[in-house]
Amino acid sequence: MEPRDDRNAPMPDWHAMAPDEVAAHWRVDPLQGLPAPEAQRRLGTWGPNSLARQPRSSLAQRWLAQLAQPLVLVLLLACGVTAALGKWADAAVILGVVLVNAAVGLLQEGKARSALDALARALAPQATVLRAGVQVRVDSAQLVPGDVVLLAAGDRVPADLRVVQARELLAGEAALTGESVPVAKQCGALARATAVPDRANMVSGGTLIAAGQGRGVVVATGPATQTGAIAELLAHTVALATPLTQRMDRFARVLLVAILALAVLAFAVGVWRGQGVFDMFMAAVALAVSAIPEGLPAAMTIVLAIGVKHMSRRRAVVRQLSAVETLGSTTVICTDKTGTLTENAMTVRRIWAGGRAYAVTGHGYAPTGGIDDAGTPAQVVGALRETLVAGALCNDASLVREGAVWSCTGDPTEAALLVAARKGGLHESTLAALLPRIDVLPFDPARRTMASLHQHGPGNLLYVKGAVEAVLPACAHMLDSRGARIAVDHSAVQAEARRMAEAGQRVLALAQRAMSRGVPAQASQLDTGLVLLGLFAMIDPPRAQALGAVRACKVAGIRVKMITGDHPGTATAIARQLGIGSAGVVAITGAELATVDDAALPAVASRTDVFARVDPSQKLRLVRALQAAGEVVAMTGDGVNDAPALKQADIGVAMGQGGTDVAKEAADIVLTDDNFATIEAAVEEGRGVWDNLVKFIVWTLPTNAGEGLVVLCAVLAGLQLPMTPLQILWNNMATALLLGMMLAFEPIEAGVMTRPPRRPDAPLLRRAYVVRICLVSAFAVGGAFWLFAFALNRGHPVAEARTATANLFVLTETLYLFNCRSLTAPFWRNGLLSNRWACMGALVMLAAQVAVTHVPSLGHLFGNAPIEPELWGAILALAFTSFAGVELHKWWDRRCAGS
Repeated sequence: MEPRDDRNAPMPDWHAMAPDEVAAHWRVDPLQGLPAPEAQRRLGTWGPNSLARQPRSSLAQRWLAQLAQPLVLVLLLACGVTAALGKWADAAVILGVVLVNAAVGLLQEGKARSALDALARALAPQATVLRAGVQVRVDSAQLVPGDVVLLAAGDRVPADLRVVQARELLAGEAALTGESVPVAKQCGALARATAVPDRANMVSGGTLIAAGQGRGVVVATGPATQTGAIAELLAHTVALATPLTQRMDRFARVLLVAILALAVLAFAVGVWRGQGVFDMFMAAVALAVSAIPEGLPAAMTIVLAIGVKHMSRRRAVVRQLSAVETLGSTTVICTDKTGTLTENAMTVRRIWAGGRAYAVTGHGYAPTGGIDDAGTPAQVVGALRETLVAGALCNDASLVREGAVWSCTGDPTEAALLVAARKGGLHESTLAALLPRIDVLPFDPARRTMASLHQHGPGNLLYVKGAVEAVLPACAHMLDSRGARIAVDHSAVQAEARRMAEAGQRVLALAQRAMSRGVPAQASQLDTGLVLLGLFAMIDPPRAQALGAVRACKVAGIRVKMITGDHPGTATAIARQLGIGSAGVVAITGAELATVDDAALPAVASRTDVFARVDPSQKLRLVRALQAAGEVVAMTGDGVNDAPALKQADIGVAMGQGGTDVAKEAADIVLTDDNFATIEAAVEEGRGVWDNLVKFIVWTLPTNAGEGLVVLCAVLAGLQLPMTPLQILWNNMATALLLGMMLAFEPIEAGVMTRPPRRPDAPLLRRAYVVRICLVSAFAVGGAFWLFAFALNRGHPVAEARTATANLFVLTETLYLFNCRSLTAPFWRNGLLSNRWACMGALVMLAAQVAVTHVPSLGHLFGNAPIEPELWGAILALAFTSFAGVELHKWWDRRCAGS
C-alpha cells in the first residue's frame, strides 16, 4: 500500500486498522523508522508540522478601524467644528482624546492571532524519533507522516499518533477532551464507529504522557491534527461586539444624527428669517459644540480601566477593557467541569470493605482528613486495612509536596489511593519496606487490571487492582471487617459498586492472592482464586467555593450550564452536588447533540443544563445556539478544546493556573486562582462598572442637551446667545474631567447581585432615567433664559449675563453629580464621603470656575466678566432647586417601583 501524498485526500480510520496495516500504509518499519532522505522528501510534500499563521491586517488598517467608530466620528466632528472656530488648543484637546482611545483599542487587538500562536506552541518543541533504527531528537516541526515517535512519561505528544507499542502507557487528555483521568493506551484495532474520546489506540498532538512508555506512527501533522482542527475553528470564529459596544454604537449614531439635524435646522431657520449666513453658520457650530458630549469616550475608557484594576485585586486579569462590563450583563455561564468546577485531583470518597461502607474526608492530594465509620473515626483493621495496603502497594504513582501544595506524579487515580492510605495512617514507603515488590503485571486495557507481587513472610502476596467486572468474577472469598476469610456475596458487591457508579464515582476493586516463593506473577493467576478486599469509589470533587458561587449566580439571575468532555454520569453527579440544574438533572451527550439540527438547537441548549462527551465543535455550536436564543454567554475553560468557544462567547474566561496558553490567549478574562467563585466577584464588578457608566451618561446628557437647546431656542427666537461657544466648550471639557470622571470611582452599590441581568435588547437608559434627563434639561434651559433675561433687565452687561449663565450650568452640574452617585437611592444613602474623588473634584471645579470668572486674565481668555453678588444668589437658588427636583423625582420613582 502506497502512502497518500495528497494532504487533502481523506485519510483511513487509523483506530480501526491493526498496527501492521498502519505501518504498511506509510511504508515504515516500526522498529527502524524512516530513513532521513525519505523523511526529508515527505517534509517537502506534507509541509512542516506546525499551524499556518493567518495574514494580519496592517497597522494603518487597524488604526483606521479604530477611528471609524461612530462615537469617535462624533468627537472628530467636535474637533473639526472647534478648529473652524479658530480655537486650535481646544481642538487639540479633543483630538488627543480621540488618539488615546484609538491607541487603547489598538492594544486590545490581535486576540485571535495570539490564540493561534499559542496553539502553535502547544505542539512539543522536540520529539524523539527513530530514523533508520537510530534514536534522534528533532524539532517537532520536522515530523512527517510515517515517522515513528518514542513516548515516555512527561513527554508532550508532538503530532497525532497511532499507538503501535504500549507499556503502561497513560495519556492525560483533559486539555483536549475534558476527560479528567489519564487514559490507558493500547495497540489493538477498535470498531470503526468508536468516538474520538474513546480511541484508546490514538494519542493526539498537544496532550501529555502521564505514565509508561510506548511508540506511535505519525498519522497527521500540522493542520491535519486534532489540535489543527481546533485552530481552524478558532481562525473562523468571529469575536462578537459586546453589549456595551453595541449599545454605545447605537447611542452614538442616534446622537450624531440628532446633532447634525438640529444644527442644520438652526442654520436654515436663521437664514430664512433673514439673518446672515456666516452668523448662522457660527450659531450652528455653537449648537454642535454644546450638544456633543466630548468626555463620553474618555469616561467610558476610564470607568472600564478602573474596573480592570479592581478585578486584578479580586484575582482576575482582564485582557480586554469591555470584558469587565460584558461579564456584568451575562445571562448564561457555560463552564467546563474538570479543573474549573472541580479540583482536578482525584479523591477517594468512599471505601467498601468487609461488608461495611466508610466515608473518606478531605479533598485533593493533601493527605489531610480521615476515614469515618458511621460518623466516627474508623478502626483501620481487617478488610479495611488490607484494602488500603493493596491500594498503596499495587501502585506506581507518588505524592509530591512543595511548600503547602501537594501534587502527584503518575496516574491521579493511583495517587488518590496513596492519599487514602495515608489518611488511614499507612505510608506507602513503610509498606514497601515491609512488603518489597518482586514483580509486576502492568495495567492491561484489555484485561482492565494491574497486579504486583510482594514478599510476605515465607511466601508472597499478589495484589490485584482493576475494574469490578474484571476482578469480582475471579473472587470466591472476601475478607470481613475483622480480616477473616468468608464467602463473597457477588450480588451485594455488585449492588454497592452500582450505587457508587450512579453517584458519578469511579470504582476500583482490590483483591489479593497468596503465592508460593519463586513463582512469578502471570496473567493466568488473575482469573481465579482471588480474595476480594474491598472497593474504592473516587471522583474529581467540586471546588469548595464552587457551590456558593453557583448559588450566587442563581440569585443574580444567571444560569450555569456545564459543558464537558467527561462522562455523563460524572458530569451529572458533580452538577447535582453543585446545584446546577434541577435535582433530576440529565446530561445530553455529544452523540445526542449531533442528531439535533441547527433550528432546534437553541431551544435544546436553553432547557438543558449539563452537556457531556462533547467535542470542541459542539462546544462552539452550543455557545452560538445560546447566543441565537438571545443570551449573553460567558464561557469558562482551561483546555485547548475550549479555545474556539472561549473566543466565540460574549465573554471568555480562562483558568490561569491550570489553563493552557491557547485558552488564555483566546479568553477575555483569566482567573489567576482557577476558582469558579472568582466569576461571582467578576459579575459583581461588571455590574458596578455598568452602573457607573450609566451614571456618567445620565449626568452628562442633561448638560449637553440643555446647552444645545439654549442655543437652538435662541436661534429660533432670534435672541442673543446666552453663552458663547468657548464658554460651552470650557464647561463641557472641565466638568467632564473634574466632575463626571469622578463617577468612575463610585463604589458598588448594595444589592447589585440580587437583581436580574440586563436584557441584551434592553435600551441603554431606563425610561425613568430619560425622564430625569429631560427634567434636568428643562431646569437648565428655563433657568438659563430666566437668568440671562434677569441679568440684562437689571442692567448687567451682556458679557456678565453670559458668564452668569455659564456658571449656572457649572453649579447645576456640580450638585447634580451628587444626585447621580445613586440613580435610585437618596443622595446621602451611599455616604457623602464614600467617594472622596467626587468631593475633591467638586471643590476643584468650583475653584476653577471662580478663577475663570473673577481672575481678569483668565476671564478675558474665556470671554467672562466678574459676577455681582445678586447674580450669584440667583445662581445658587436655581441650582439647588434643580437638585431638590431630582431628589423628588427619585423618591417618586422608588414609590412607583414599590407599588
